[in-house]
Order: sequence, then structure tokens, then C-alpha cells
Amino acid sequence: MNRINQKLQEDKKLLSIYFTAGYPNTNDTVPIIQNLEKNGVDMIEIGLPFSDPLADGPTIQASSTQALKDGMTSELLFNQLKDIRKTVSIPLIIMGYFNPMLQYGVEAFCKKCQETGIDGLIIPDLPVDVYHEKYQAVFEKYGLINVFLITPQTTEERIRYIDSVSNGFIYMVSSASTTGAQAGFGEEQTQYFKRIAEMNLKNPQIIGFGISNNDTFTQATQYAKGAIIGSAFVKHVTKEGIDSIDKFVETILN
Repeated sequence: MNRINQKLQEDKKLLSIYFTAGYPNTNDTVPIIQNLEKNGVDMIEIGLPFSDPLADGPTIQASSTQALKDGMTSELLFNQLKDIRKTVSIPLIIMGYFNPMLQYGVEAFCKKCQETGIDGLIIPDLPVDVYHEKYQAVFEKYGLINVFLITPQTTEERIRYIDSVSNGFIYMVSSASTTGAQAGFGEEQTQYFKRIAEMNLKNPQIIGFGISNNDTFTQATQYAKGAIIGSAFVKHVTKEGIDSIDKFVETILN
């Protein structure tokens, strides 16, 4: 069974952390992953830097730009991760845009993910219909779960279609904006969380965008299986470096 599915079966609310591969420094990728697992994070999204990241807010964009400038590439990432499964057992997901995967070769990319021990992919700009028609068989051949995003604007019909094509979790974007931390969720967002929860989808939902502390984590996980933190974590390692990851995780979970 895929590690993502195993993790989703656990009787707890899940904390997933996103960080940009090769940031703050090129060789920080593996130490960050090991450190996050050691401190109780359930799942990790490894951001593959891209020059035109449409869904990302300023914090993640800046980290991507820096990582690319320092020479981060898909090939280098796979190299860094080649022995990751000797020390890390939690699910690892690569989050990135479709262009670098297309350049690498979709099947070659998927094969490399399988060899490295990657469990799934999140590709915000790969439409679910295109995935279903052209790439689903390739992803499944290499045991990869593809995670789709929904927003408050996604129609019920499309959400049900995404649910039918998915076999892991659905990434529920908390608001119709780019990534970034915020103080809390308003009535409109809470109603949206409730509405999706009441749809009784077959795939659990994990909420991302705007989660940055224990309050927003608790609020989000009231209605979903887990929550994803990205910008707040990237800000933390920018300011504090990677040796204080324990402090960051503690503030979310306690």
C-alpha cells in the first residue's frame, strides 16, 4: 500500500509541511526532511522550484528563485533523494509545475520518483481531465498518487469528478488566492470547509494555504483530515535556519 494511504488511515489529524528543495541552501533538502520527520510531521511536500510559479505567494516564489539561482534542478533533487528511504519512512510528495516534468519526460520523471521512494505528486497546473486521459496510467504504473486541488470556486460537479479520479487525498485550498500565511479563517471559509465535509467524498481532504500556527491548524483540521503549512515554514527557515525546525513544529502541534 502507498505510504500516503497508510498515513491517511491513522487515527489522528495530519500535519503536512511544504518546503522548497534546495532552500535556504542547496544541500539542505535531506536534512530538512529528516528533521521534520524526527519532530513529528506526518507528511512532507518537497517543492520543485520553477521560474513561473502561478499558485505561489511571494515567500515561496522568493525561495524558488533563490534555489534555481543556486542551481537546483529535477536531476539534482533526485540525486539528493537517492538514499532518502534509508532514513525516512513518512510519505514524501513532490509538488511542482508540469513544465519541468514535461521537459524531463513524464514517464522518466515518474520512474525516477518510484526509484527514489516518492509517494505522490501535486501539480497545480495539470488539469484533472488531461491527467485522466493522458497520464493516469503512467502514474499508476509507477505507484504514484496524484493529488488535485479544489478551491471555494470549484463546482460540486467538478469536485465529484476529481474525487472519482483520485486515490489519495484532495488538497483543499482554503481561499481563492495564492499561498501565504494568514491570521485566521473567516465565516466564508468555515462555511466552505463545512460544505465540502458534508459532501462525504471518498477521499479525505487536507487543507492548505493560510495555515501558519496552532490556531489555524486546529480550525482547519476541525473539518478535514489534516492541514498543510508552506509559507510560514519557509519564512521560519529563512529567518531561523534549519536547526530550529523543532521549535516551529512545536508551535503548530502544541
